[in-house]
Amino acid sequence: MPDRETLFITGFPGFIANRLLERLARKDCDFILLVQPALVSHAFEQLERITQLSDRRVSEFQIVAGDISQPQLALANADLELVQQTTTRVFHLAAVYDLAVPHDVAMNVNAGGTRHVVDLARSIPNLRQFHHVSTCYVAGKREGVILETELKHNAGYRNFYEESKYLAELEVDSAKNDLPITIHRPSVVCGDSQTGETGKYDGVYYLIHYLLRWPSVLSLLNIGNHVVSLNLVPVDFVVDAMSALAFDERAIGRTLQLADPSPLTTNQLFNAIAKSIDGHQSQITAPARWVRFFLMLPPSPRITGLPHHAVPYFFVRQEYDSTQAQQLLAAHNIRCPPFVSYVDTIVDFAKRHPVIRHG
Repeated sequence: MPDRETLFITGFPGFIANRLLERLARKDCDFILLVQPALVSHAFEQLERITQLSDRRVSEFQIVAGDISQPQLALANADLELVQQTTTRVFHLAAVYDLAVPHDVAMNVNAGGTRHVVDLARSIPNLRQFHHVSTCYVAGKREGVILETELKHNAGYRNFYEESKYLAELEVDSAKNDLPITIHRPSVVCGDSQTGETGKYDGVYYLIHYLLRWPSVLSLLNIGNHVVSLNLVPVDFVVDAMSALAFDERAIGRTLQLADPSPLTTNQLFNAIAKSIDGHQSQITAPARWVRFFLMLPPSPRITGLPHHAVPYFFVRQEYDSTQAQQLLAAHNIRCPPFVSYVDTIVDFAKRHPVIRHG
């Protein structure tokens, strides 16, 4: 076994992988970063920034060009040998995070790509831990309480993103007997609880931007309801959790739901955002069936800013139990902050940055 840890990370320089590397760079270990060929120059730019933050040298990080949708990740022979001989821990984050992803792309990248990463992990002789980043939405159309110990179901899915992430997690879960696996299932990831920074506007940001259009009027009619929760986690909680568990042997063999143990209902969420924007809360709540009908009408996305593919997520009756995650993270003093503690921060960021510019 090599004395020095080397982490192989897929998905860099994506928003979550980028921030995860910021945290992990504080630890005394080396890194191999799998980057799509088209993103190599951007990856080096991000590395420059991260090394300045962590007082590390760029030479301590190795970028290898590859593609998870191809066998052996399309790595050059020398890079493949480097990964196999030096890696001790894998973080697999590369995926298409898009609810409207087409079937072929979802299956090739999310499901097939994960199979290729697992195959590569089997060829790493000194592997100590394999971290797979999944999603709570592998639960598909199931309803009620979703346990961390549950995966297989036949309830169906709302889109190919959910289905492909479910198939990807099945692939990883089935390898738990012969690989040291930890599966992380974040719920809906939003901006940083301290800075508000986010990589894209989706999820709760549809509601934020809707209310920002005409707050004094739109805040009067609450389009949320009292029976459905939208489980939100800030990105800093997610990366802090994964970074803390990066070397935690107790997490091996576990599936951990990185979710808010006390999420707000969509009605409470609406009021928290409305109050943050201009101090008003709703006077009346619209019946849920009317809201859903209106949101699915053809012109609705132009009026509300909420695309049809995102509508079901405001009506999903699922509760994500996070008992195992909470127990492991408590030892690292990490807890998911309540939404009301950072709503002002993410609303302020959305106000100041109407459009997110990358690069």
